[in-house]
Amino acid sequence: MSDTRWPTQIHLKNNGKNLEITFDDGLEVSFTSEFLRVMSPSAEVQGHTPDQRKVIAGKQDVSIIGVDRVGNYAVKLTFDDLHDTGIFTWAYFQEMEEQRDFLWNRYLKELEERGLSRELG
Repeated sequence: MSDTRWPTQIHLKNNGKNLEITFDDGLEVSFTSEFLRVMSPSAEVQGHTPDQRKVIAGKQDVSIIGVDRVGNYAVKLTFDDLHDTGIFTWAYFQEMEEQRDFLWNRYLKELEERGLSRELG
């Protein structure tokens, strides 16, 4: 038996700046487009091993311009910087929600350590 929640609604809000998901157990989550862009599960961002993970800067103003289903298990998000290679599974959304504070704080720390900014250059 799987613990994966299934989405019942997915909506873009605020001109693509937020993605809201309602799951079948009533859980409602909202992610900023910036968070989703910099946490994209794509190989471009995550690499093929943990030490290859990239820190993506300058995405504070990115928007989501497309949400396309991938089978019954995921969506592919297209961002206005044309990044569209990440497949966001329902389980990955749940993982990000559970680890949101850790992931965001790690991202901010990595930006600072590299002298990078959330703002476009």
